[in-house]
Amino acid sequence: MGAALGHASFVAGASGFSYGFIMLFGKRERVVNRILIVEDEPLTAFDNETMVADAGYEVVATLDRFADAVATLDREKVDLILCDVRLTGERTGIDLAKVARDRGIPVIFSTGLAPDNAAELVVGCLLKPYSERTLKAALKAVDQHLAGEKVKAPKGLTLYEKAES
Repeated sequence: MGAALGHASFVAGASGFSYGFIMLFGKRERVVNRILIVEDEPLTAFDNETMVADAGYEVVATLDRFADAVATLDREKVDLILCDVRLTGERTGIDLAKVARDRGIPVIFSTGLAPDNAAELVVGCLLKPYSERTLKAALKAVDQHLAGEKVKAPKGLTLYEKAES
């Protein structure tokens, strides 16, 4: 028989014990699971990939060019793009953010200086340099923000209202 609303149920399983809670105490599923990283600096790209994966997210790809990022968006499900403003080649992260906005995919700029029109394009800007702790906190805050929750952004992250196409 099920537990009454708001009461815990206790389950003993083969791998140990766990407490299950009815939705009143339930943990919501993350909005962001699959992240595309677009960064022109190889060391930063590698660090981001490692930190994002260590935080429990799936890294769809780590790329440095606009065209490669758009091609990935064409064939993969992406929940969030972590993108530098400057990319390898002619096109920029601003161009990618416009494409992503039109497809309903949120973007966080990871940059030293946010562009003036960032609030029109992205869900947030994370100022470089940042630590693993800051990146993890920023990803969690963006996930909560996208879920419609009130969020206090960690230091170094500016959140914007959802960019409309």
